[in-house]
Amino acid sequence: MSLDPVRWNKRASLLYAVGVWTMFGCYGYYRYTHKDDPQVEMPIEEEEDNRPNVEKYETIHTKTTVVYKENFVPYSTRLLNLFRSSNESSPDGQSHEEQK
Repeated sequence: MSLDPVRWNKRASLLYAVGVWTMFGCYGYYRYTHKDDPQVEMPIEEEEDNRPNVEKYETIHTKTTVVYKENFVPYSTRLLNLFRSSNESSPDGQSHEEQK
């Protein structure tokens, strides 16, 4: 079974052309059938949140509010503390837990 590159290229080109024209057709259909719809924006009421575990970030396109749990320790800090406790040792050869 041999592949005929000319036939394969024609079929791939036809498939690509059908896909592109379908995309253009969908765009035109959507644009001309939905052009009279009014764009209604609902006002967003913002409540002030002055808790210490709330951080707000605003960019041009987004507004993000991050709420941390009380007494939450990040995973990176947990892993760092785990490795510190296993690798720390005093000059006498005793580990940190043995000194307590």
